[in-house]
Amino acid sequence: MVNAHKTKQEICEIGRRIYAKGFAAANDGNISVRISENEVLCTPTLQCKGFLTPDDITTVDMSGKQIAGRKKMSSEALLHLEIYKQRADIKSVVHCHPPHATAFAVAREPIPQCVLPEVEVFLGDVPIARYETPGGQAFADTILPFVHKSNIMLLANHGTVSYGETVERAYWWTEILDAYCRILLLSHQLGRVQYVGEQKERELLDLRFKRINYNPSVVEKIYERMVSERQQIASKFRSEGEGEAARILGNKERDLDKIESEAYREVQTIRGAADAKATEIYARAYNQTAEAAELYEFVKSMETYKTVIGRDATLVLSTDSDLFRYLKRAGGPPLPLTAPQATSGSEP
Repeated sequence: MVNAHKTKQEICEIGRRIYAKGFAAANDGNISVRISENEVLCTPTLQCKGFLTPDDITTVDMSGKQIAGRKKMSSEALLHLEIYKQRADIKSVVHCHPPHATAFAVAREPIPQCVLPEVEVFLGDVPIARYETPGGQAFADTILPFVHKSNIMLLANHGTVSYGETVERAYWWTEILDAYCRILLLSHQLGRVQYVGEQKERELLDLRFKRINYNPSVVEKIYERMVSERQQIASKFRSEGEGEAARILGNKERDLDKIESEAYREVQTIRGAADAKATEIYARAYNQTAEAAELYEFVKSMETYKTVIGRDATLVLSTDSDLFRYLKRAGGPPLPLTAPQATSGSEP
């Protein structure tokens, strides 16, 4: 007989791990464990998964009716119940929103296969269920096309749902998938995702299908489908990569043209300023040269004038002296002349 209290403690532990990993923000996600033919333990609505206690866990029957618990059951419990109805081997379901895997779900981007051995062996193909508004039976029915083919799937524009024989195992698939999606995103940023060779792909498939006892003919069909899907994904990545490279190249060319144009304008501005400054300096030098020439001519003319004035003054003085001596001896001028008046204290 299942120990319900211990199972509730296990649910709380997985809730803490989901919250610590960032797979469920606030009250996101839900966890369930089937403990009998008609009883399922389930996390309640509006409850953070990182702080659950056993008393928080509700009990619902397989019809979706809450039969125990002080808190209200999650409306997404119908998704869990549908998985239990379709798969008798499943005992636990984990639904959450791991960021890297949910990014693929939002982009509706298929998860490539045959890249990492551990992922190929433990997960295999990860399908994408169509989008439906969460909470109702229509949402629960979106898993029907894939529930028998995989133990984990992406829910388009929503998150992930994984399931297994124990709550720990159900959680493992989610953690493995999100780590794988993170590696894919980082690898794509570095360049491109490299697949293992064809022979190694077959070896990985053999390991996976031996683990789950698949029929060899079924394995071959799955391998052929997987190779076809991988080629489609590779072609899509290649096409997107070429388009992105062309876009980046175009942006770079436009940036270079802009830089070149700005540099040319800057050079022209600097050259114009330099020419204006040179013209100003030349004009100032020219004016100073002209002023210097004028000053030189002025000094030269002053020297000439000084010479002339000096000579004329000497001549006049000499002439006046002789004249006065002559007039004095002659007893006065023949014409009425006024002799210069003597200054005080001097003799005529």
